[in-house]
Amino acid sequence: MRRMLLLVALAFLPLFVIAESAYVVDETEQVIITQFGKPVGGKIDQAGLHWKLPFLQRVNRFDKRFLAWDGDRDEVPTKDKRFIWVDTYARWQITDPLLFFQRLRDLDGARLRLDDIIDGQTRDAIAKYDLVELVRTSNRDAQVDESEPEATAILAPIEVGRERIRQEILENARSKTSDLGIEILDIRFKRINYAEEKVRKALEDRMIAERQRIAARYRAEGDGEASRIRGEKERELKRILSEAYRTAEEIRGRADAQATSIYADAYDQSAQSREFYQFLRSLETFETTTDASTTLLLSTDGDFYRYLKSTGGR
Repeated sequence: MRRMLLLVALAFLPLFVIAESAYVVDETEQVIITQFGKPVGGKIDQAGLHWKLPFLQRVNRFDKRFLAWDGDRDEVPTKDKRFIWVDTYARWQITDPLLFFQRLRDLDGARLRLDDIIDGQTRDAIAKYDLVELVRTSNRDAQVDESEPEATAILAPIEVGRERIRQEILENARSKTSDLGIEILDIRFKRINYAEEKVRKALEDRMIAERQRIAARYRAEGDGEASRIRGEKERELKRILSEAYRTAEEIRGRADAQATSIYADAYDQSAQSREFYQFLRSLETFETTTDASTTLLLSTDGDFYRYLKSTGGR
């Protein structure tokens, strides 16, 4: 039985040795062979089947593709003493797996080293420029909402701009990784935001003050318009009252004139009626005081003579 087991073991030993000696390199990989922890030979980046010493040598695989680095949000002061939160990300690649293995060993070590390099270069670059340089990329004119007549945009001109600052961070970071077997392909700002406790409150207060100034402007314009309307109302009211008074006085004048005319006509009619009455009384007196044989001597100044004369003239 033992002899049978020994024969089986000897039969499988070549297969086991072959399995330990052969390894496959994928198209997305590059390999470094180490023997007792030390690299042996150069990088192997050709896809396919490869061989190594069994049991003595070890295969260390590294990715050939672009790798992502996503840093933590960091609070950074600008040159004009504005504290902002900066969130960056980068793309990098292992270009020399042998040097990478000697300096960084694995991906965890590479990410820790990139944290130090990219965060440090980002902090150093931002500290050299004002905030406006980080949020603007060119000196183009700002777009203003025409529905807000008071909303004016006055932006300070820039000399560098965010894109050149990004390029500066990228170049400085590349210079720090040139001896690590990796290459930083690109660095981008994912987000730039105000620090809540240092800047945002002051910015909100400034925005509130600006809105209050615009509201006060609108209220002042409204008060001015209201005063103008009230003035026009008072002026129109006085004009209407003046015209009404003038019309009333004209009507009153015409009424007084008509009343005077009526009074005059009435007076004239009363005088004629009185004279007629006196004439009738005179005739009655003649009738009662005289007869057919009576002779009257009348003075030309007397009323009888005047009545008789006026009657005869008619």
